[in-house]
Amino acid sequence: MLKALIFDVDGTLADTESVHLAAFNHAFAQEGLDWHWDTAQYTKLLEISGGKERMLHFWRTVQPGLREVDAGAVQATVQRLHEIKTAHYEGAVNAGAVALRPGVLALMNEARVQGLGLAIATTTSPVNIAALLRSAIGADWRSDFLAVGDASSSPVKKPHPQVYLQVLADMGLPAAQCIAFEDSANGLQAATAAGLRTVITPNGFTAHHDFTGALRVVPDLSQVSVARLREWHAQAARA
Repeated sequence: MLKALIFDVDGTLADTESVHLAAFNHAFAQEGLDWHWDTAQYTKLLEISGGKERMLHFWRTVQPGLREVDAGAVQATVQRLHEIKTAHYEGAVNAGAVALRPGVLALMNEARVQGLGLAIATTTSPVNIAALLRSAIGADWRSDFLAVGDASSSPVKKPHPQVYLQVLADMGLPAAQCIAFEDSANGLQAATAAGLRTVITPNGFTAHHDFTGALRVVPDLSQVSVARLREWHAQAARA
């Protein structure tokens, strides 16, 4: 029996990546770096989960001999860049730059009415989650979710299943009674490794990914109801 829905955040709940990209470039300029990521480059970098990890990966690409010096200067720089980037992103979200994708809020509301639990499983930071959901749902958004797993509570990023395993444990539910929602190959791999059947809603940054093994791949959630999810879930269980 289907008992809970678990949502990724960036790219799944909302098309956030263009705003993240602008925030990264703002941070680079603010710190006087000559880095500037275009859309094609950022699309490739999204294969690396986590903003700090993404920046460090890029830094090592453009400076192959990069080593930690001066008692963690590299990590300190990445941390500073990430703080600037996060503040810029939060400001953009608060200014209305991001909205939930079609069907997301309606599905969440229907799920709650029908007694299904909701959860979040993401590699993004708590600040980013709060900025988006506070804007979309309201100040008490956290009360809508049984569990929230994020970069602070699950530091091992997707495609590792850590965040999904944590969320399942926090809810006290087996993976077989839940459906995950993702937008990327890394997210699908993480959810699948945790035993979750997964609905994929690709976006412009992830449409080229391999989604083999997904429960369904749909353009967005505007035509997805709880009844349809129950049907898909039951079909997969019988198979």
